[in-house]
Amino acid sequence: MSSTVMEPHVEELDEHSITVFGFWIYIMSDCILFATLFATHAVLMPNFFGGPTPHELFSMPFVLVETFLLLTSSFTYGLAMLAMHRNKSTQVIQCLVITFLLGLGFISMELYEFHELITEGNGWDRSASISSFFGLVATHGFHVTLGLIWMLVLMWSVWHVNLTKQVKTRLTCLGLFWHFLDIIWICVFTVVYLMGAIAT
Repeated sequence: MSSTVMEPHVEELDEHSITVFGFWIYIMSDCILFATLFATHAVLMPNFFGGPTPHELFSMPFVLVETFLLLTSSFTYGLAMLAMHRNKSTQVIQCLVITFLLGLGFISMELYEFHELITEGNGWDRSASISSFFGLVATHGFHVTLGLIWMLVLMWSVWHVNLTKQVKTRLTCLGLFWHFLDIIWICVFTVVYLMGAIAT
């Protein structure tokens, strides 16, 4: 009798673990993608071809605000996960809304930066250095945008379906994805903006 009762729980646990493990594999494959982009940027960064250097292109206070928004969003997502473990669906939605707004602010600033660069004649075709910058930063921004869309879907799920096991698994996977993007951005900030400004 006890084995019969335990069987569904073990099945559900296995399904959750397999899904999360599979998502870890996806994140590892994304690491390879970003590692390639970082390596490309490291090689192409000194090739300005008479164009502006990173020191001339980027505003560090502006980028620091971007960084603050994204890192804070990681903290608020952590609060959403704590609320999820306490089965507080309203608190989960509230924290996800704040996380979404912070992420949206980050993307808005990034798009503004791209617009300003292109308007000033510093588009991706200006030099190899700027091309690699757009390739790396835009790829990260695309991932953040996908995360925001996913977040909207999960907010709808929590609101209409509540915190079922499937929804909790999806929230866990999105959490891994969101924190991964924060780590990638710290690397972008260090390699592209900070080291780029120092090197030039």
